[in-house]
Amino acid sequence: MSSLFFGFIAVLLGTIGARDQLTVAQVSAVSRRGPGVLAAAAISATVSAMAMALAGQAMSGLLPAAGKTMLVAFALGFAAIELALPVHLARAREPTRSVAAIAIVLFARQLGDAARFIVFAIAAATGAPLWAGVGGALGGILALAAGWAAGEGGLAALPLRAMRLALGAIVLAAAVAIGLGARGIIG
Repeated sequence: MSSLFFGFIAVLLGTIGARDQLTVAQVSAVSRRGPGVLAAAAISATVSAMAMALAGQAMSGLLPAAGKTMLVAFALGFAAIELALPVHLARAREPTRSVAAIAIVLFARQLGDAARFIVFAIAAATGAPLWAGVGGALGGILALAAGWAAGEGGLAALPLRAMRLALGAIVLAAAVAIGLGARGIIG
């Protein structure tokens, strides 16, 4: 059950101000908060989290316990770097109204982002891919629904850069602590 919680929190916080959330907010504003955008966001969040959880399960059998812990540390380090980098999202020249196209774009952005990589690491470390995937899906849906509801203007009013930097610092500290623990440097 801890896999569900950690997956939920990792994706929820990792998606704040991320490219997928900003994309949903941008398209939501153009489509006047059409339900198709929200559906595409929910589908992509679910499929990407479950895909990464299954990949983590496949990796779980290949790694020893210390390797699994180091994988979590590396995933958190990657997430910290991504959270610290500024997010630049190009404006869509012609906002599409195709739910399938929106879902594909979101899925492609999510598959390589730090939040879903943490779902991969949680599934590999705990051996509970279903719970990690469900938690990641729920966290992603909630974060993307917030972007859909707020729209582009609502998100622009938030201090997203400061929030992402603060989260990045916390995640980096966790990565260092877990990595040092896995190496036996700290207890």
